[in-house]
Amino acid sequence: MLPHPGIYALNHLLGAEAWARDKLKPYAGQCVEFRSPPLPALRLDILDSGLLRAAVEDAAPTLVVSIGPAALPASLRGEDALMREIGIEGNADLAGTVQYLFRHLRWDIAEDLSRVFGDVLAQRMVTEGRRFAAWNRETAEKLAQNFAEYWIEEQPLLARPGEVRQFLADADQLRDDLARLEKRIETLTRKA
Repeated sequence: MLPHPGIYALNHLLGAEAWARDKLKPYAGQCVEFRSPPLPALRLDILDSGLLRAAVEDAAPTLVVSIGPAALPASLRGEDALMREIGIEGNADLAGTVQYLFRHLRWDIAEDLSRVFGDVLAQRMVTEGRRFAAWNRETAEKLAQNFAEYWIEEQPLLARPGEVRQFLADADQLRDDLARLEKRIETLTRKA
């Protein structure tokens, strides 16, 4: 049976960085479960070597990492936004280690590509891939700005923040005026 691709990928990252394996070694024998509905949960046992393997089905997880459905869009806004979409329950020390690894463990794609294509071509592929990703991000931002401008200016569906603030201030003023008028009417009806 082939290992889960997630386990293979994580072990590939851990295998390239001895410091990361050393961080996990103290937690050998513990189980971490990753949940990201609707995908099936991924349960991993930490080995003495600091690598991972699929946990037995009835293993109780020491740590549960829940990845919300908004994690992918949040990842486009940056690491902090992504971390707000991830819930962690269980052993606090292991949770801290997993968070540290998430923030600092990086895939050296150029190194892996250089084994197949050579150093120069691998470096060019990575550079062009980064340019393409930046272009996609920039295009998505411009498209969102254009839609927002269209919905505000051409086809009013959205309101400008200043207009919303003014509307709320006017509504508050109207509420206060109405309360004063009710008090005055009440006072006049008592006198009559």
